[in-house]
This record gives sequence, C-alpha cells and structure tokens, in this order.
Amino acid sequence: MADKLFIFDTTLRDGEQVPGCQLNTVEKIQVAKALEALGVDVIEAGFPVSSPGDFNSVVEISKAVTWPTICALTRSVEKDIDAAAEALQYAHKKRIHTGIGTSDYHIKYKFNSTREEIIERAIAATKYAKKYVEDVEFYCEDAGRTDNEYLARVVEAVIKAGATVVNIPDTTGYCLPSEYGEKIKYLMEHVSNIDKAIISTHCHNDLGMATANTMSGIINGARQVEVTVNGVGERAGNTALEEIAMILKCHKHLNVDTQINTQKIISVSRLISNLMNMPVQANKAIVGRNAFAHSSGIHQDGVLKNMQTYEIMNPKDIGIDDNSIVLTARSGRAALNHRLNILGVDVDENKLDKIYKDFLDLADKKKDIHDDDILVLAGIERVSGKRIQLNYLQVTSGKGVKPLAYIGLIIAGEHFEASAGGNGPVDAAIKALKLIISREMTLQEFTIQSINKGSDDMGKVHMQVLYDGKVYYGFGANTDIVVASVEAYIDAINKFVEK
Repeated sequence: MADKLFIFDTTLRDGEQVPGCQLNTVEKIQVAKALEALGVDVIEAGFPVSSPGDFNSVVEISKAVTWPTICALTRSVEKDIDAAAEALQYAHKKRIHTGIGTSDYHIKYKFNSTREEIIERAIAATKYAKKYVEDVEFYCEDAGRTDNEYLARVVEAVIKAGATVVNIPDTTGYCLPSEYGEKIKYLMEHVSNIDKAIISTHCHNDLGMATANTMSGIINGARQVEVTVNGVGERAGNTALEEIAMILKCHKHLNVDTQINTQKIISVSRLISNLMNMPVQANKAIVGRNAFAHSSGIHQDGVLKNMQTYEIMNPKDIGIDDNSIVLTARSGRAALNHRLNILGVDVDENKLDKIYKDFLDLADKKKDIHDDDILVLAGIERVSGKRIQLNYLQVTSGKGVKPLAYIGLIIAGEHFEASAGGNGPVDAAIKALKLIISREMTLQEFTIQSINKGSDDMGKVHMQVLYDGKVYYGFGANTDIVVASVEAYIDAINKFVEK
C-alpha cells in the first residue's frame, strides 16, 4: 500500500505575501473552497496576530470549509498563539503552526540568543499551543542552514513537548537537493521519537530548486509537503503544488500518493492567477499555456502518431481537453494536415504540398499562425454563420472626451443594442458588448499585432477569455483596432456559446 503524503497548502499565507497579491476575505474563502475541492489536507489560512484582516479571514475560512485542517501561523510568542486559537474556534479540524529560527544566523543576529535558550523557547511555545489544540506543528525556521546535529536536538525536544508535525524549511532556498535530502534522512535516523510526528518540507525557490528539494525530502522520509498553487510566494516563490502532485502521479514507483484531484489543477491554477493578478509564465511546468504545446515538426509528428513519444502526462489528467499542436516555421506537413482536418478541410497530397510551401513562406514572416491564416492558405473563407455577429460599432473618444461606445449585435437573427463608457475606446466597446452578453467572463490576455507597415495597416487582435473555468481564444482583424478587439472578443464568446 502506498504511503500517504499530506498536502499542506500555504497559498493563502506564504503565497499571499507577494507584493500586490493580497486577497480580501471573500476572495480567500473562494480560494479555500477551491483548495478543499482540489483535495488538499491542510490549508494555512493566515497569520492571525498580524492584522485584523488576517484574523477575520482565518475565522471565516474556518466556517466555510469542512474537510481540510485549518492552520494558523504564529511566532513562539504567547499572544500570537492566543490569537491563533481564538481565530480557529470555528474550525472542524484545527492546527496551530508555531516555531522559531534555529540557524546560527537567526540565533545570533535575529534573536541575540543562544542555542540552549532557543530550545527552551521552542519547548515552551509547543506546550503552550498544545493547551489549545491537539494538532501542533513546529517550524524550525532556516533549517536549511541549521547544523544537522543541533536541528535533531530541536526536533526531538518539540516532539517530546507535543508537536505532531515538525516543519524543516529551506527558508532561503539555499540547499542543494542532495543536502536537503540528507538533512531529512539524518533526522529520520537520529531523532529517537521521530515515529511520533510527521516531518514536513517547506522549500523556497530562490535558486530554482524548491521542487527538487521537496522531492528529495519525500524520498528520504518526509510525509507532508508545504506548497502553493502556481508556486506563488515570497521572493522567487515556493514549491508548486501541481508539480509535486504530478511528479508523484507520473512516478508511481515511489509508492507515495496524495489525495489531490489532479483534474481540478488547471481550474484552481487559473483562479489563483486571476485573483492575485499574477499571470502564469507560458513555459511553467504543468499549468503554463505551453506545457502541452508542440511546435517542432519532429515532436508534432511523434505526438500525432503516439502521444507518449513526447508527453509523459495526459493533458486531461490536469483538466485540459487536449494537447496543442502549434504551427510555426518548424512545423511539418503532418502538423499542417492535422490542423486542416480539425478545421474540416481535406486535401490531397498535391494540394497539401502547395499549401505547405505557402505556409512556410508565411510562417517565416509571422510570429504566430492562426486558423484564419490556414483557411486563407487553403482558399477557404471563414463561415460567417456564427451565432453572434457584430452589426455596427460607433465609438467616441479623444482628449477631454469620455470614451463612449454604441454597439449593435445580431444574435441568432435578432438585433440587440447597448452603450457604455470606459477608460478607453476598447474598454468602452467591450463593456457595451458585455451588457448584451451577460455572462461571467474574464479577459486574461489581450495582444495586438500589426500585419503591415504604415498608418493604414491591418491590425490583428488575439484574446484569451476565461469562462466557466475554461479558456477560449478569440481572433479579430481590421484596420480599426477597436473593431478588431470587439470581433476577437465575439470570436471567443462564439466558441463557448455554440458548445
């Protein structure tokens, strides 16, 4: 039977410490519910003593979720622990997470103390927290740079004082994976009462090794990992939840399982990205938009023949419908023909050769190739029979004039009109559009590309719209960039209203 690995999510505590990414209580509850549905075991909901807002968030999250343990962070200070206990009063399962710095850097420069005094404070804080809750986690801050022998003494002492989980943070992201793994192994072999507690990892990504260090910790005996969605967190971030979950799913020989519902990974990732206003980099492992994209002709040919030639994960396992064959100048005939087939176009070998030659000429000139380009190359126009069509658009804007847009749409043969103001002509036009299409949509990306040179050039707009947890892409082209923007938005909407 596989070992159980507890997933401790600290997106709402460590992750929210990123400048500009603070969430209000309503948003935190939304995230907490999503984490519960994802299957995390522990939600670190905040640091109650730090502010009234954080205190209230822990209270409300405790009321809102049922299955995960709700955890509150403290220092080894009695008033912190008092505040945490009060904030957790409504939690079905509660944990106090207390601790202190154990490296010589922290002992000398942060606390102006000694190793023996730090152990005494650690014991006292653990015992004090134990008066309130049965489940006490103790963190040895900067354990990554703490001498292993001394660290083992601290761990043994806090377990004896009642700690049920002991956290070994690589607070500065300094450790090499081999060093961090050896640290966990040393504790497993040299702490006499180690069987009475769970050892937890908490790794930062300052040198890009957070996931590697966490995996090294798991391999050497850690059975809780402290992670964040998308790897958000202070400085360079924390270990990414989705990376650990999928590594263990792919490497079943490690015989370690989580209860994460991986098919919800992509929707939770996008929720966090939207609420925190932190775009996920395109090549981010697991959840980046290029994570399952193939542009090399050799790769595309292999994937089309058998997905496993270049993919170790099924996109559906994380909630994505399919992989993406991206057409570029490096794509081959197989990829082009695959795309034509998806668009409903069947061509013979001779016609494919001609289209492919024209495709390469275009791909050398353009950064991105889209379906409209392919259809034009094949001599086929887009079918105009879309459910929603732009009938007219009139926009007034300029210096000293509030932008105002008037829009007319034809939806399934019926005419609709609306008007709205905005921060600019595009914003006004899209707001007017949304008055007619009253659905909860979020514009995630908005890119303008010039096709020709000169003031009368054609502009292309590409949009990425989030609706009902899924992303839809829209395309528009016009000499009027406002019209192109509205057409791109309508194109994206048509893709989900026609489903």
